[in-house]
Amino acid sequence: MDVTLTKSERETLKAIYRGTRDRQDAQTGALADALGVAPGTVTMTVKRLAERQLVDHRPYHGVELTAAGRRAAVAAIRRHRIVERFLADMLGYAWNEADRLAGDFEHDLPQEVEDRMFVALHRPATCPHGFPIPELEAVDIPAMPPLYALEPGDRATVAVPGSTDPEVVAFLDTLGLRPGVVVEIREKHPFDGPLVLRVDGKDRTLGSSVANQVFVTPI
Repeated sequence: MDVTLTKSERETLKAIYRGTRDRQDAQTGALADALGVAPGTVTMTVKRLAERQLVDHRPYHGVELTAAGRRAAVAAIRRHRIVERFLADMLGYAWNEADRLAGDFEHDLPQEVEDRMFVALHRPATCPHGFPIPELEAVDIPAMPPLYALEPGDRATVAVPGSTDPEVVAFLDTLGLRPGVVVEIREKHPFDGPLVLRVDGKDRTLGSSVANQVFVTPI
């Protein structure tokens, strides 16, 4: 990864990557909303990234990652997830606190430190939220379906995004639905009806709106 990337450039690359999972390009307005900054700020950052051939940007047509930009974006996500794992495993922070804290210092880490952290953590496969840590030089991260996409009889491991509303996280916790937990779908009611899941030996019921906010790795 290019160690000279600024915090805003790295965060913008991550936002573009996430915004283009289901489409070819991302609009600057959508990127501004995702990053919580003014559209003009995103435009300036995108221009810098385009000058470095990390993105293709045509005015009024959106932003698309180049091959180099895609590697840089995935590397930035990898770094964030390794730092989260360090905060959770080594410093004892809760999984839903690690995301917020990781953003404060991940951008200042030398690559050597990131590499040593990964080894010290015994090369973890996932971040504390349950999402995969991509390999070095990876150009993509496997997509994870929402919990609601599963069908009766399916089993999967749970992942919960750091952006999830704290009240939803607290509710999921009462059901035992935490990152890394294995669930089995028992029933799925029609017309966007609720799921019945087996969690830690108990059947739990979860509505479709919340089940679509939880992601899974099918087993």
